[in-house]
Amino acid sequence: MLTYLGVVALGLVLLVWSADRFVREAAGLARALGISTLIVGLTVVAMGTSAPELLVSAMAAIQQSPGIAVGNAIGSNIANMSLVLGAAALCAPLTVQSLTLRREFPVLALIMLLATALLANAHLGRLDGLILISGLVGLMVWLVWLGRHSEPDDPLTSEYVRSVPRQSSPAPAITWLLVSLLVMLASAQMLVWGATQSARTLGVSELVIGLSIVAVGTSLPELATSVAGALRREYDIAIGNVLGSNMFNTLAVLA
Repeated sequence: MLTYLGVVALGLVLLVWSADRFVREAAGLARALGISTLIVGLTVVAMGTSAPELLVSAMAAIQQSPGIAVGNAIGSNIANMSLVLGAAALCAPLTVQSLTLRREFPVLALIMLLATALLANAHLGRLDGLILISGLVGLMVWLVWLGRHSEPDDPLTSEYVRSVPRQSSPAPAITWLLVSLLVMLASAQMLVWGATQSARTLGVSELVIGLSIVAVGTSLPELATSVAGALRREYDIAIGNVLGSNMFNTLAVLA
């Protein structure tokens, strides 16, 4: 039992490190290629922080562990809205100043309603996956449009300019992207295997493990980003990180 928990712990440590490195390098590379900072923040950063959930759920689904796959996606959203936002709010009172961010609130609500309707029969099939992927494509198009048509003085833009690094050369960024992606794949595999074996040893369902240990673990990148944003008084980033992660978790991870 201790061996399985040790594998889970090691997988989580490697997953958090590789996800943080992946987001940093991807965002910096996108800025170096001339992509708008706000668009980078709304898309690359939001997707990158959901990469652990995506890889873990995909690995679990491939290995016929749907409880961990679905539990991770839903549990991560719960952890984001409670643990991550709660921890950030304890660090500093959060105030949303960005009009761009406020426009995301109703979109997140619609996405959650869509996922609830698809999961009403306790089954996610290929058609459901196609519907969610179509929603993801629509979301990406809308976020890019939103980033291009936002106000130039939107507070979220200035916060992303300060927090997202610009890479001077693409070569090191691409190298680190590949390294961090490989580490994420390996650590996701370790986490799924350790979580599955732990569930069997403890005699609990994989869904419970997915909703608890795995979900909280894959939410650690969001926790670090939001807490850091709150401490730097970048309140829109602290909240926007949670909104973006939940949207991508629901559409991409479940799909």
